[in-house]
Amino acid sequence: MLDTMLCLEAFARAAGTHADLRVQNLALASEPAFVSVVNRFSLTLAETVTCSPEGAYVTSWGYRLGTIDDVDSAAARLAYLLAALPA
Repeated sequence: MLDTMLCLEAFARAAGTHADLRVQNLALASEPAFVSVVNRFSLTLAETVTCSPEGAYVTSWGYRLGTIDDVDSAAARLAYLLAALPA
């Protein structure tokens, strides 16, 4: 069984390695659990990410960022979408 909390914590850590991104909220007790990430220089560049039961990181608008097998690439894809510089 997939541990959504561990997956989202890993995603939050990976997103935090990008200089222009900041994890705004890690809501593990909500339904569904999610991570909110913002661009440090523009709060309008923000996204909420959940983890699907299949192990995919998905944005609030349904874009699949990647899987739990490669969390760093999924976080890098989010950084690209939020116009952040590479880690």
